[in-house]
Amino acid sequence: METEKKQDEFTLRILGIYRETIVDGEGLRYSIYFSGCSHACPGCHNRESWNPCNGEILTYEKLEKIAEEINSNELLDGITVSGGDPLFNPVEMFKVLKFLKEKTGKNIWLYTGYTIEAILENKERKACLKYIDVLVDGLFVKELYSPQLKFRGSSNQRIIKMKTVREKINEKTEER
Repeated sequence: METEKKQDEFTLRILGIYRETIVDGEGLRYSIYFSGCSHACPGCHNRESWNPCNGEILTYEKLEKIAEEINSNELLDGITVSGGDPLFNPVEMFKVLKFLKEKTGKNIWLYTGYTIEAILENKERKACLKYIDVLVDGLFVKELYSPQLKFRGSSNQRIIKMKTVREKINEKTEER
């Protein structure tokens, strides 16, 4: 029985949670910051998140509690997943995104250093897109930083509504 439980657990670690924030996407959001990032962007505001061993290990019990917290706050507009880079471990992140979407029904924003083009070329990262409503993509580039940018750190980063991307992917698939 103990072996089964361990197989169900994650290696992902949570570096921090902001239960109510207005800076990580539209509306009032529940933001979860995961550890692990290989991009090492110069000027990164969250360097402690690079090490995948930092933070508290995620368990299904903890994930259930997070979903309960989200569902108990009627003021929340959605969930934001950030880091580090949530797509550092895409196989486990897929499980987290699926769980949160199914348990809460909230819209999900995800911040990543990968571009949408790179994500679409990687099977595991691409699978995560199914549960993401808005993707903020691209590395943080210190020279392109502007405090006037809404929900982004540098001007090369894009805010991408995934519904539009999924429609375009479906159109291309139908054309074949």
